[in-house]
Amino acid sequence: MTTLFVPHGAPTFALAPGAAGQALSDWATGREKPPAVLLVSAHWDSAAPCLGAAQQPETLHDYWGFPDELYDISYPAPGAPQVAQQAKELLDGAGFTVGLDDRRGLDHGAWIPLRILYPGADVPVATLSIQSALGPLHHYRVGQALAPLAAGGVLLIASGNLTHNLRHYQTVQGTQPPAYVREFQGWMAERIAEGNIAELLNYRTLAPGAVEAHPRDDHLLPLFVALGAAGENFTAIRLYEGIYDKILAMDAYVFHHA
Repeated sequence: MTTLFVPHGAPTFALAPGAAGQALSDWATGREKPPAVLLVSAHWDSAAPCLGAAQQPETLHDYWGFPDELYDISYPAPGAPQVAQQAKELLDGAGFTVGLDDRRGLDHGAWIPLRILYPGADVPVATLSIQSALGPLHHYRVGQALAPLAAGGVLLIASGNLTHNLRHYQTVQGTQPPAYVREFQGWMAERIAEGNIAELLNYRTLAPGAVEAHPRDDHLLPLFVALGAAGENFTAIRLYEGIYDKILAMDAYVFHHA
């Protein structure tokens, strides 16, 4: 039983995946493909959990001002409506109010990492929204409710970024990342390695540079879904550690249930 937390970076990650993309590709290469993926994207935000259940989700180009070739990319993976329905039943049973959207496409938080992991677009995918107003504990509990789905072979992928302060693209000077990027990255790595869920859930008050790393914690919330689904006694492997353009920590993790 495995869950992933992966970066989706800036949209240009699709054109130049670099070392982070290679690490994801290397992990997927040689492994048996899962029967389906349930992907939690930081770029789908809703008041209550909602599941994307399209039969053939379209590729959404939900960004502006980027190179033309980014708008030509298609990722024609089939949908996994049956997985979306199973996930809905699990979340319903855990007391969540859950929606089902049979027209939702794949935003760039979904298709960019999927295209790197499974370039053949041959793994069926369902998607799950975040609730940016509800915080880490809510998302951890969502993950806990979805653990049986992951145990049944569906690969749960959480797509976000370990740091995400886009305002600093315009304001940060020099060639080195701001100190908070590495401080936050290191603090998270230590707590994940320890399995210290209590401190991770309270990262905004405990972690150095937390509010600078995440003015809004939407891009970290998918991580807590992956942690919840992995169970309390998980082991974590950091697949990649790195920083893109001084601001985005692109760390990727795989969590194995003990």
